[in-house]
Amino acid sequence: MGEEDYYLELCERPVHFEKANPVNCVFFDEANKQVFAVRSGGATGVVVKGPDDRNPISFRMEDKGEVKCIKFSLENKILAVQRTSKTVVLPEKRNLKLLKSQNINVNWYMYCPESAVILLSTTVLGNVLQPFYFRAGTMSKLPKFEIELPAVPKSTKLYLSERDIAMATIYRQLYVLFLRHHSRTSNSTGAEVVLYHLPREGACKKMHILKLNRTGKFALNVVDNLVVVHHQDTETSVIFDIKLRGEFDGTITFHHPVLPARSIQPYQIPVAGPAPVTSQSPVPCKLYSSSWIVFQPDIIISASQGYLWNLQVKLQPIVNLLPDKGRLMDFLLQRKECKMVILSVCSQMLSESDRATLPVIATVFDKLNHEYKKYLDAEQSYTMAVEAGQSRSSPLLKRPVRTQAVIDQSDMYTHVLSVFTEKKEMPHKFVIAVLMEYIRSLNQSAIPVQHYVHELVIKTLVQHNLFYMLHQFLQYHVLSDSKPLACLLLSLESFYPPAHQLSLDMLKRLSTANDEIVEVLLSKHQVLAALRFIRGIGGHDNISARKFLDAAKQTEDNMLFYTIFRFFEQRNQRLRGNPNFTPGEHCEEHVAFFKQVFGDQALMRPATL
Repeated sequence: MGEEDYYLELCERPVHFEKANPVNCVFFDEANKQVFAVRSGGATGVVVKGPDDRNPISFRMEDKGEVKCIKFSLENKILAVQRTSKTVVLPEKRNLKLLKSQNINVNWYMYCPESAVILLSTTVLGNVLQPFYFRAGTMSKLPKFEIELPAVPKSTKLYLSERDIAMATIYRQLYVLFLRHHSRTSNSTGAEVVLYHLPREGACKKMHILKLNRTGKFALNVVDNLVVVHHQDTETSVIFDIKLRGEFDGTITFHHPVLPARSIQPYQIPVAGPAPVTSQSPVPCKLYSSSWIVFQPDIIISASQGYLWNLQVKLQPIVNLLPDKGRLMDFLLQRKECKMVILSVCSQMLSESDRATLPVIATVFDKLNHEYKKYLDAEQSYTMAVEAGQSRSSPLLKRPVRTQAVIDQSDMYTHVLSVFTEKKEMPHKFVIAVLMEYIRSLNQSAIPVQHYVHELVIKTLVQHNLFYMLHQFLQYHVLSDSKPLACLLLSLESFYPPAHQLSLDMLKRLSTANDEIVEVLLSKHQVLAALRFIRGIGGHDNISARKFLDAAKQTEDNMLFYTIFRFFEQRNQRLRGNPNFTPGEHCEEHVAFFKQVFGDQALMRPATL
């Protein structure tokens, strides 16, 4: 298989530690994600390393017997060492205070540091779980719940092992994952993973079942809100996404793997040693080794090789493994690093070789704009709350986080649509249909369409001389009014004369834009059009003569200058009884130019009664 077929990989920079051997014991602390390498009970050194630690912590301690467990408190302030089943030693003398005690017969326990919840296995079979929640120095007892076993066990021995239970946060909700090796239903073969939702308040509830369709040894990770199930016998893994639509029976949703089973991407272990020696080729890592230990959410440790990896999901290979574009978008939109992959999918479905149908393209646009609209609404609600002064009264008010799933019009324009419209081999009808589909989708989500998207449509129509279609789009307001769009229409007048009037009509509909209309027309040297417009709205008595004379002079059309000059002389005569310009109008330069070109006699004389 090529690299493009593997959708799971081990991180490039693992934590490297001294491998386990008779002298060196290795421990892992799930709360701090630290590996402890303890040599000779600590007498010859303890080295502590974590994924984010730039510098490992090294120290020695007296050898007082075999170390069963060793951990730091958060921020590495206190070290705790356990050497017997009933005692924990804190190397630094501290006063300990009992906050709360509970009398429960416990088979085993599991702690989830991200959610600060501890799970205790109780009863003879071990399948009644009692959760406790820690917060700000207090311990709260949550409702206990029972894990349904595949069948009623004949013996009364401990049945539920901690190996078959995991706790993880998936889509910001805490779940208890139970690996059930045999299904409860006789017609179903293979193991399954049962997800119990454990809320802060209320009872724990069975919500999802992940169908594995195989038996054997399994291990679980959670990466980017995906449940990853590793299968040792086949040396492959599958992923499940509980946000994707499954089969719902009224209470539980059944899920199948999102993709076909694949191995983790082959990994090369670099050879350590002096520079001349390290030129040797790296050693392939034995994947799915029996010495691998998996921790939540995404950690894989090989104690025999001395490595700690974070498991990662590769999104690009998934694009070709999931042909249903709608389902692919549902999947990608939930992933952390999805933006560039989504944009590449959009480009791919508009390419000549992998061209999708318009209904599929429409589905993809709708899914993207649904996420985009959610973010715009959240941003607007936040802004309104801040303006209303709620941020002071509600400290929990937070600005919405813009995730990579928010693909806005700028992203689509830059990376997909502008590139797509440049492709000469594409039939122009398809190009226009795609652009109009994107505009329809934005309108459907009540997202104002940015002018550059409309401009792309207009430029494409003009390029293919489809002026009748342009006229219809403007007439029926398929393209929304905007000043930049009106300017673009003005510039098209030489190709399509009606564009001038269409532009003015648009600027008039914008009502607030009268000054801008004049500015736009003057900047385009449309001086007479500007004057006609300003007369049409009755504003010609208040306009600046100098501004219009400047614009007329810049056209280098002397007859145009004459017409504009004469208009203002007549205005002066009508308003003041004298055609001459007042000093305050600063038109001396233009009067001199008029005399130079047309002579003194051409100046208008004051009317006499």
